[in-house]
Parts: sequence; structure tokens; C-alpha cells
Amino acid sequence: MSGLRILNPGALSLVQDLGRPGFAALGVGRSGALDRGALRLGNRLLGNPETDAGIEVLLGGFETRFERDTWFAVTGATGPLLLDGGPVDAHLAVRAYEGQILRIAPAVAGARRYLAVRGGVDVAPVLGSRSRDTLAGLGPAPLAAGDLLPLGEHPGSDLPLLDFVPVADPAAGVVEVRAHRGPRADWFTAAALEAFFTVEWRAAAEADRIGMRLDPPAAARHGAHTADAGPHPTAVLERAITAELPSEPMVAGAVQVSPDGRPTVLLADHPVTGGYPVIAVVSDASLDAFAQLRPGQPLTFRHA
Repeated sequence: MSGLRILNPGALSLVQDLGRPGFAALGVGRSGALDRGALRLGNRLLGNPETDAGIEVLLGGFETRFERDTWFAVTGATGPLLLDGGPVDAHLAVRAYEGQILRIAPAVAGARRYLAVRGGVDVAPVLGSRSRDTLAGLGPAPLAAGDLLPLGEHPGSDLPLLDFVPVADPAAGVVEVRAHRGPRADWFTAAALEAFFTVEWRAAAEADRIGMRLDPPAAARHGAHTADAGPHPTAVLERAITAELPSEPMVAGAVQVSPDGRPTVLLADHPVTGGYPVIAVVSDASLDAFAQLRPGQPLTFRHA
């Protein structure tokens, strides 16, 4: 068997495709790449079906050796890419030869990059997907040094003849996110709803593939108020209804508000049910942006 030999997985590297929809009734979420657009682009650059699996690399420090001649593309966050020590471009199909080593250095903008390889990563699927679900523990384990990943057979179509793909770097400043009012928006006061869609929030350090907590800025604006919690004030999104909410179905993009008044945006590996009221739901078109947010980065919600 030949494919990709993992030399250094970095902080966290996972095999991901577009997920396993349709199993929520069994308690299994969709999972899949957090930045679906980046994975799709990598596959398109190589002539792969967009559903092929690639490797999601958190931040960087990743190294792999090609055990056969092939083509690859790296998309997503911005940062140095080195093939046998020489720089290569992102968002472009690149030829690699047996024995060459690819290094994905730490990202300078954004948080996740995607390594797509011609033919896709061909590990055994679980419930129809090769994605790692970090909450349920389904799919291939997080990559470790020494792992050998098989690659799939490619149908042999020509590579797309693309010399340049105009892809903007992930935003380093304020990210604007579109969201709809949630199914439990009426559980919050009018002031809380106004604040949610006007306050400049910040991505908290409490973030993973399951969800991302949000903090307000140090100085609250537009009617949101804060409870003093030391250096990290807590936004209080006040509830109009304080009764206990029975658990109900959740979707990626649901914005739950916990009893401390802080919102959490559920992401790809979210639980399929939850008992906190959902004040808003991030539009599907905006959801990929959370894959590239860094701790402390500001974001605003706008009505979809």
C-alpha cells in the first residue's frame, strides 16, 4: 500500500469529507469539514469528486511524505507551504513525486487548511463517510506520526487547466456573519435580540469542532450589558422566559445561549439535541467562516 506517510500531524489533523447526513434520528451528527468550501475547491482543482476525503489541518506544523507520484492542492487558511524545502502555492494543483515531503507551516491568517490529493484519502468509511466526528468518536482516529493513508484510484480525467484561482485570504479583522432568528428567539427580551444582532462579539478560546463560544468586547455597545467576570466580561442576553427547556433537535449553526448569557455557535460535530434556547441560526452560506476564526477575532451577526 502506498499513499501519504504522516511525519508530523501538528496540533490536530483529521480526515474529513463532506460528512454523513441523514443519521440524526440515530443520534449521529453530520460532521465533515468545517470549511466545506475549501475542501470542495481542493477537490475541484484535482479533478476529484467534491465528496472525496482530504486532511483538515488545524493551524499547521503538519508534515507528510508522498509514497507515490501524485498531485495535491492545499486550500483554506494562509501560510507557508514547502515541498522538499521549496515554496509552493496554495489553491493550485501541484505535482509531487515519490519521496517528496510536504510541510504545512503555521498559518498566518485563518485557522484550518485542507490537503486534497488526487484520488482522495481512501480510508474505510463509517456510515458512508470518511469524516472524523470528534464528539461521537466515529471515523478514522486523529492522525499520528507514522500513519500511512491510502489514496483512491482516480478515473484518469485531465486536471483542470487553472493557472490562478482568485481566493481571498481569511479575514483578519471583523467577520460579518448572516443569521436568522432562531426557533426560541421569543424566549429572549427585545433588548437581548437587538444586542445579539448589533454587538461586536469575539471568538473565545473555548472553541473546537463541536462549537465556538463567543465573548463580547470589553466595552459593550448597543444595549448589551455585561456581568463583571474579571478580564473577560460576560454578555448577558436576558431571557424573557426562564422556564427549563426540554431537549430538542439541533443543527449546525444553531446559536445556543447558556444560563450565563453567553452564546455558543454549534459547528459540524455538534450534539444532535440540546436543552439551551436557540436565539439564532447562522445561515449555511456563512457557516464556513467559523472554521477560520481565531481566538479573540471580532465578528458581528446581521439578519439574513
